Amino acid sequence: MTEKVQENYDSSKIQVLEGLEPVRKRPGMYIGTTDEKGLHHLIIELVDNSVDEALAGYCTTIWVEITRDGAVSVMDNGRGIPTGIHEKEGISAVELVLTKLHAGGKFGGGGYKVSGGLHGVGLSVVNALSEWLEVEVYQNGKMYGQTYNRGIPQRPLAIKGDSDKTGTKVTFYPDDEIFDTIIFNYDYLKTRLREVAYLNKGLTIHLKDNRVDMEREETFHFAGGICDFVDYLNKTKTTLLGSTLYIERQYGDNQIEIAMQYNDSYSEVIYAYANNINNEEGGMHLEGFKAALTKIINDYAHSQKVLKEEEKLSGEDVREGLTAIISVKLPEPQFEGQTKTKLGNAEMRGLVAKALTEGFGTYLEENPKEAKELVAKCITAQRARDAARNARELTRRKGVFESTSLPGKLADCTDKDASHCEIYIVEGDSAGGTAKMGRDRRFQAILPLRGKILNVEKTRLAKVLENEEIKNMITAFGCGVGDEYDESKLRYNKIIIMTDADVDGSHIRILLLTFFFRYMKPLIENGHVYIAQPPLYKVSKNHKDTYCYSDEELNATLDEMGRKGYEIQRYKGLGEMNADQLWHTTMSPESRTLLEVHMEDALELDEIFTVLMGEMPELRRKFIEDNAKLVADLDV
Repeated sequence: MTEKVQENYDSSKIQVLEGLEPVRKRPGMYIGTTDEKGLHHLIIELVDNSVDEALAGYCTTIWVEITRDGAVSVMDNGRGIPTGIHEKEGISAVELVLTKLHAGGKFGGGGYKVSGGLHGVGLSVVNALSEWLEVEVYQNGKMYGQTYNRGIPQRPLAIKGDSDKTGTKVTFYPDDEIFDTIIFNYDYLKTRLREVAYLNKGLTIHLKDNRVDMEREETFHFAGGICDFVDYLNKTKTTLLGSTLYIERQYGDNQIEIAMQYNDSYSEVIYAYANNINNEEGGMHLEGFKAALTKIINDYAHSQKVLKEEEKLSGEDVREGLTAIISVKLPEPQFEGQTKTKLGNAEMRGLVAKALTEGFGTYLEENPKEAKELVAKCITAQRARDAARNARELTRRKGVFESTSLPGKLADCTDKDASHCEIYIVEGDSAGGTAKMGRDRRFQAILPLRGKILNVEKTRLAKVLENEEIKNMITAFGCGVGDEYDESKLRYNKIIIMTDADVDGSHIRILLLTFFFRYMKPLIENGHVYIAQPPLYKVSKNHKDTYCYSDEELNATLDEMGRKGYEIQRYKGLGEMNADQLWHTTMSPESRTLLEVHMEDALELDEIFTVLMGEMPELRRKFIEDNAKLVADLDV
């Protein structure tokens, strides 16, 4: 029985958090997490406010700058936060929106017709989670300024000088008492700001990094809007419809934009936005799009007698190879939570379906050649899906999906509680042998792979399931793939990719992550996939060994040791390490370095998108420079 708390539970134990205390006490409620993703959410909150000014017709340019000391400033040329004294609160409107939760101009007071911010907490949350914050407002021919420390104003808003500009500038330094890291990722910001510029044609966004040895800057401006976005995503693909199809409709105060294009790949890429917010979990606008697309193509195929009356293409069939952007703007969006991952407005389902039916239905009627090719592609996808289903059935009959029939090369662990267990996927029998000797067999399983697995991005599922190495992984994990995935049957809580620190190792890692991403995505979404980072070097001096995980760490170690009388061993592969070294540097829970793979911001998934979406020069320049041969070999 749980031991009882000794203190009395009475009215004195009830706490009331005042002002911004709730944000600092429970930051996850407001920004999701306090890791790198949550850190960057602060910038996105400020950018979203500037974009709302653009949606209102007042802002044309946004400047985002990482300062030399690691702070960030976001500035726009909109109207500026009102600087007058709020009649009820007795403080300036600037101070009000920076210090009071649920204070803002987006509750129907006439300040904004359409906006991404709804709860009035964005600015105040950024202020609460910053070590310091400075706000400047350019308005009425004056420049106003105010400074805050951890959300507390240091003095009232005051006039700092004259100015002929209009707009708002917020500069903040995140609080290291709150966040796991306070180092901003330029590439992450670049991807998000480019996305915002695509969604708002005509808007200009400047991004600049002033940190020492990291100086760079870029400008985003897209006259074609989301059509340019689709073209960018498809730039390494062969497309089907000629130019990207663009549909724009206005129904009352609701604006709907759709851009779509088919390509020769086997996967779909659909992004849905509401008031410029990326709805990662979709919502009613995405549901309306998918349902209407399936109906439109089926109706056309039946009208052209390509399909028999009783035959029907599925949603997966008609979306194979589709790249689409759905962007809706509406006065009163209903989101799930402050992070706005899903749109709940039921009316958007019908409006998006109506817009797509009018636009895409007309396109098919007016372009019979492209329509015929598209329907043929969908029918081919249907047949391939049937073949994949048969392959799964055959695979199941052979016992691949059953945990009782484990692959011969798997060195399993003895603990049968999945929450305690982890499996290392290693490159080759040599590394596998070392890992087996170095592991703790109670909770660590080892699965060696022979060479590079199939590139699933260029292959349909039926052929994927014929690959021996992939079948071994599916069998070992026990949870199935694709539609058969069942996480309750997962045999390991952690799946750890441990490949060599060379080009081939990077290639294998990318291929594995691509397989997980396409056919076992919940493994990544639910935090089961990790990357092991074995050391690159062992430095020995005076009978003392030091392990280094990067060239920078090696140089720092040599500087500290003194650059004489040392020996360096470069580990070209895991097989060159003995079992004791591998355990003490990588596999033991106390000493290992693991990188958890996230859907958005992990380096390895950036590498996947580097390959899949043609963003090689932009997402990871250093990776490409160091791995030119790998990039050439991938050929996708």
